[in-house]
Amino acid sequence: MSHTPAQIRRRFLLAAGGTGGHMIPAHALAEELMRRGHKVALVTDARGAKIPGLFDGVDVHVLPAGRLGGGILGWIKAAGGIWRGRKAARALIRGFEPAAVVGFGGYPALPTLLAALSLKVPTALHEQNAVLGRVNRLLARRVDALATAYHQVDRVPNGVEPIVVGNPVRAEILALRDQPYPPLSEDGIFRLLVTGGSQGASVLSTVVPDALGLLPIVLRQRLQVTQQCRPEDIDKVRARYAELDIPADLATYLGDLPERLGWAHLFVGRSGASSIAELTAAGRPAILVPLPSAMDDHQTANAREMAASGGARSIPQARFTPVELAKQMQKMALEPGALENAARRAREAGYPNATSDLADLVENLSGPTAAPIQPTSDLKEAFA
Repeated sequence: MSHTPAQIRRRFLLAAGGTGGHMIPAHALAEELMRRGHKVALVTDARGAKIPGLFDGVDVHVLPAGRLGGGILGWIKAAGGIWRGRKAARALIRGFEPAAVVGFGGYPALPTLLAALSLKVPTALHEQNAVLGRVNRLLARRVDALATAYHQVDRVPNGVEPIVVGNPVRAEILALRDQPYPPLSEDGIFRLLVTGGSQGASVLSTVVPDALGLLPIVLRQRLQVTQQCRPEDIDKVRARYAELDIPADLATYLGDLPERLGWAHLFVGRSGASSIAELTAAGRPAILVPLPSAMDDHQTANAREMAASGGARSIPQARFTPVELAKQMQKMALEPGALENAARRAREAGYPNATSDLADLVENLSGPTAAPIQPTSDLKEAFA
């Protein structure tokens, strides 16, 4: 969306690390703020600047940023990068004059938020995971607002009161919320969606086909699988499904994921923040396998809320075996109404207003806008 200077109500600067987990919610907020007539700019790293299809109409800036860790020399190098990034961000902020600066975590966000704090510009953070990330932990006490995706978030500093807004999701995913759970009869097709991301797909490629081979023949004959695989695994997985006579559509990247999620009866995969947000927004039941190497084991924490609601089952990777997965699938697939009930509970655990609630919070940071803002009840209470 483009605006003439007369139409622009305010300017907002977003800062996010270059992974999808940081960039997708930042993108959703940018779209909403531009829809409301504001101008948005983004600070990220080289990875984020190269992600296709995001931030159309947004000025993207790649500034120096230091990555913390790596011993004494690593910290010295990081400090130099952070200082250079802060200096560049101060110049950017003075020229752009944002009403507020919003950080989404990741190292590129740190210098920009430090610059905003030094210039007394209103600031906010959004945390996508159920464990506060390292950069957000460093800044949480100093910013004006901390927005979170879950009610229970670990490692929030004492005295900081987060505002729960949820995780913004793509409009195509949110549209699934208005669609009913796909019909599932006793002898109808049972559609399984399996994704694992770039880091977590190999274990799923090994365990899931063998687990499906253990299912009762009456269920196995109904299966239709869509699975994301790493390039080095895909031929082996394809051969295994052919051996089991299970129809399977395999790909290294699922560009039409919203459509596939829309007709899936069950999801099996990792519990990254975006995955949880999309599953609960759409209302799709899941068997979650948290990635054990995720920093601070945040994927285990991410799965808590959805599992507690009854919308998902969480299996630690150490116990994620073909036998265990087959057992859990049978419980969900063969008990009458179990999947439909889990889908309803997953939907109830979602935050469909996450994008608009986060935009309300950001607008409120710098006072009333030209047109009245109507925050949600949670936000009204938070700013009372």
